[in-house]
Amino acid sequence: MRINKFIAQAGLASRRGADKLIEAGRVRVNGGVLLEPGYDVRPEDQVTVDGKPLSAPEKKVYYALYKPAGYVTTVSDPQGRPTVMDLVADIPERIYPVGRLDLQTSGLLIMTNDGDFARALMHPSSQIGKVYRVLIAGGISKEAVSRLRAGVDIGGFVTSRARVDLLHWDRHASLLEIEIHEGKNRQVRRMFKAVGHPVEQLERISIGSLGLGRLRPGKYRRLNPDEVRRLLGECHG
Repeated sequence: MRINKFIAQAGLASRRGADKLIEAGRVRVNGGVLLEPGYDVRPEDQVTVDGKPLSAPEKKVYYALYKPAGYVTTVSDPQGRPTVMDLVADIPERIYPVGRLDLQTSGLLIMTNDGDFARALMHPSSQIGKVYRVLIAGGISKEAVSRLRAGVDIGGFVTSRARVDLLHWDRHASLLEIEIHEGKNRQVRRMFKAVGHPVEQLERISIGSLGLGRLRPGKYRRLNPDEVRRLLGECHG
C-alpha cells in the first residue's frame, strides 16, 4: 500500500494532506525520514508522523443495518438519545454510518470503515437510487403524484424526476413507494409536504441493488464482496 494511502486510512489526513506531510519531512519509516512519496509500506514497517506511530489500517468491512425509528444516525449524541452505534456495539471494527436517516425514519443504513466507499455512495454525482415506503394520512390525488414524479420545489431546490408507485389508497390513508436519486436533508418528507401530505411513517427499503431482505429492525448483517462491488458499480453509473 502506498504511504499516502496508509496515512489516509489511519485517519490522519487525506492522501493529498499525507503527501504534504511527507514533503515537510514529518513522516519516518523505520526511524528514517521518508523521502519517497511513492513508497509502498510493508507489513513489518514502523511508520511515524511527528514521532507518533501509525498502526496498520483496519480491514475494510461493510454492513447493512435495519435502523428502527427513534435512533439517531450519528456516532454520538450530545442529547443522550440512542444512536445507531448502540445497535452495532459488538462489531470490533470502528465503523460509522454512510449518510443519514432522520430520527423517526426507519430502514436500510449502510455502515463501514471504508472512507472511499462511503464518499462514492454519498457523492452527488453517484445518482444511486434510494427507495422509500411512505405512509400518509388521507387519499393522495393523481395530481399530487404527478407533481412528485415530475419534481417539486422543496425550498430552494427542485427535485429531479422520481419513480412513484401507489400501493394502497383510500380516503383515510395512502401508501406509496418513491425512488429518489438525490440525498437532500429530509428530502422525502419535504417532497410530500410540498404537495400537501405530511409523512406519518417513512422507511427506506433499498439503496441501489441492496435491499432489506430478511433483516429485522435493530439487526445487521455483513455485506459480501459481490454486493460491495455492485454498489460501487452503480455509483459510477
